[in-house]
Amino acid sequence: MDLEKLLTDRLTPAFATVAGTPVDPVVRRSQRADFQSDAALALARQLGQSPQAIAAEVLARADLTDLCSAAEVSGPGFLNLTVADEVLAGMVSALAIDLRLGVPVVTEPETVVVDYSAPNVAKEMHVGHLRSTVIGDAAARLLEWLGHRVLRANHLGDWGTPFGMLIEHLADLGEAEAAQELSIGDLDSFYKAARVKFDADETFQERSRRRVVALQGGDEATLRLWRLLVEQSERYFLTVYDLLDVTLTERDFHGESSYNDLLGSVVEDLDRLGLLRESDGAACVFPPGYKGRDGEPLPLIVRRTDGGYGYPATDLAAIRHRTGTLGATRLLYVVGLPQRRHFEMVHAAAAQAGWLASPARAEHVGFGSILGSDGRMLRSRAGGSVKLVGLLEEAIARATAMARERNPELGEAEAAEVGRAVGIGAVKYADLSSDRHKDYVLDWAGMLSLDGNTAPYLQYAYSRIQSIFRRAGLVARPEAGISLAEPAERALAFELVGFGRVVGEVADSLEFHHLTGYLYRLAAAFSAFYERCPVLRAERPIRDSRLVLCDLTARVLRQGLYMLGIQTPERM
Repeated sequence: MDLEKLLTDRLTPAFATVAGTPVDPVVRRSQRADFQSDAALALARQLGQSPQAIAAEVLARADLTDLCSAAEVSGPGFLNLTVADEVLAGMVSALAIDLRLGVPVVTEPETVVVDYSAPNVAKEMHVGHLRSTVIGDAAARLLEWLGHRVLRANHLGDWGTPFGMLIEHLADLGEAEAAQELSIGDLDSFYKAARVKFDADETFQERSRRRVVALQGGDEATLRLWRLLVEQSERYFLTVYDLLDVTLTERDFHGESSYNDLLGSVVEDLDRLGLLRESDGAACVFPPGYKGRDGEPLPLIVRRTDGGYGYPATDLAAIRHRTGTLGATRLLYVVGLPQRRHFEMVHAAAAQAGWLASPARAEHVGFGSILGSDGRMLRSRAGGSVKLVGLLEEAIARATAMARERNPELGEAEAAEVGRAVGIGAVKYADLSSDRHKDYVLDWAGMLSLDGNTAPYLQYAYSRIQSIFRRAGLVARPEAGISLAEPAERALAFELVGFGRVVGEVADSLEFHHLTGYLYRLAAAFSAFYERCPVLRAERPIRDSRLVLCDLTARVLRQGLYMLGIQTPERM
């Protein structure tokens, strides 16, 4: 179903015969024809021939008669290829009856662990958690739809020295009062109160340190208080995930504490394998190729001088568990780009230990930051981190007001439903439509615009298609013949048959701005088609053909947006 691949497969042997060596035809969409290949230009110097002559010989040898209505040499040696209408129409017809829209289930499904979101217990989620949560959830949705076994891992920060302070503060308040305070979701106030007490009271500091020892030693009373802290935090996290409409559940919480019992054996295994070295009293691994500013080998500290374990030990334990016990072959870490070196070194150490051996591989799915209009890190007016719930509620409020203004006929409940779908969709899309490696600026007007590459634009395109069928009381007949007599019909058809190719590429790269870019092009092509090609006023069988194009566009938009975690309201 991939036209570029079909044309590439036909041109590849012809180029190889002419060049005497394998050549990539470099087939791509073109403004001058449907597709174009410029590979002859690169071969000219190598073969000592003109690119026009090379292109002509390739064209003479290529078997294109059943795919192209025209194939010609153009300009300095381009191959211009025009796909036959009946071929394109046949592909659209095949898509119309395919529940998977030309995207087959993978033949060799993998077990994929997607590690994302990862908030800290006793702290509220802030805007810094948005990108990991949104990108990770899109990856999980996409790979799951393709047929992979996806395991979501929400690696909570639920262990370490700060918990001595938090548990002691909880004990001072009393379990009932602490549970009440935590249940209302005011985690930041709880954390700040504990920090203020810790900084001001030496007696409290000492009690907190003893709590850490008791926690690590398995003291039951301390563990009970710790569990209360974790449980109340998890309840809060789930309310945020519900608001953000992501697929994380309580089953996906995997705190740092869950690896505690594995840390000792991780260190023992590293020592047994000869990978552990002492450095300033700490037990370290030195992955090859990593050096500090002084040029000396850079250590990955597995066990600190005080005997405690660092993040690398937990991350190594997680890798060993995920590949060895869960059988995962693809590990995705959706974490900000500043952590790139850490993950590179951890993955290198895991490979040295044999815990990350082919076919298993780990990928750091890094991303940039969200900036304010001043181009700096997004902050609240008070200068602190912007709470994620506040950001989402503002998006919903703005979108709901927009829905009421644009469509006064919507009832209160429907306006609220549309406002939530559009507001949350706008936030997610703004994130996913940006190259994840780069920072982006949070711009409310741009995010919520009904024009341009935004979620509301795509959602509106979908709802407009639904209104066509709603007004006419008709349904599309997938078996209807497809007519592509108008240029706008052909342009829309080309976008529709490109869905599978884009999904396959994004499944490998996890660069979701390529999927959003495709969906935007599809919606724009539909808008041009809608303006130039009357649907309900057309005579049959043209009307039936155009209804199939409308329905297929809606299905692709809905599936594409679903993989991004964005809802498609029937009315806007």
